[in-house]
Amino acid sequence: MLLHGRGGPYSINVNRDCTLVSRTNPSAACNAASLSKRHAMWGQYWADHGYFALLPDSFGPRGKAHGFGRFTHDNSDRTDVNEKTVRPLDAEGALSWLRSQKEISGNRIFLQGWSNGGSTALNVMQRQGAATSGYRAALVFYPGCGPAALLAQTLRSAAPITMLLGTDDEEVSPDRCRDVAGRSVAAGSKIDVVVYPGATHDFDDPDRRRQSNPANNAALHDAMVRAIAAIDGLID
Repeated sequence: MLLHGRGGPYSINVNRDCTLVSRTNPSAACNAASLSKRHAMWGQYWADHGYFALLPDSFGPRGKAHGFGRFTHDNSDRTDVNEKTVRPLDAEGALSWLRSQKEISGNRIFLQGWSNGGSTALNVMQRQGAATSGYRAALVFYPGCGPAALLAQTLRSAAPITMLLGTDDEEVSPDRCRDVAGRSVAAGSKIDVVVYPGATHDFDDPDRRRQSNPANNAALHDAMVRAIAAIDGLID
């Protein structure tokens, strides 16, 4: 299960003119055919490895398909789509739906999130706590880890978490995430932290501009190897 970031799931080439995405608005520019390159790439990646990939849209059905720009965390328009109290419910609803599908193994459902979606994923794992019946594991890319983004600064999760960070992230603090991870590990959670030297926010975006940075390119390829290893390693 994939959780998009604060920009939403759609390409920036179309999303600025998008508001509501719904079944009754089929002509909207934001739709399954206009996903961002990153979301399309990861969806194909999981399909190629034999997994289903579900990408819920937390913004479009709430009239905010345009997403949000950088440094807009204090924007009041984000309140009803926030990563602490709203988006975790989307992830939990998606988990219930997935378990209702006959072709899905209910005990083999994993969570992957980016940036705001990464913070959401951490909050979902915190809400699960010691329960073993939720998401089996989480892959978290460059999340926000401050008090405004996380339910707790010490995470308690029975399921393992892999956190992927870039040292040159221009939007969130990798050091703050490492501090959260350190306290969480000391409290008994299993969190593996990978820090990529020179990598920026969105280092796995396949767009040419991001991948022109050699550190981002190296981080993307390593993250893909780690992702499948982390998930395959948990399959009974």
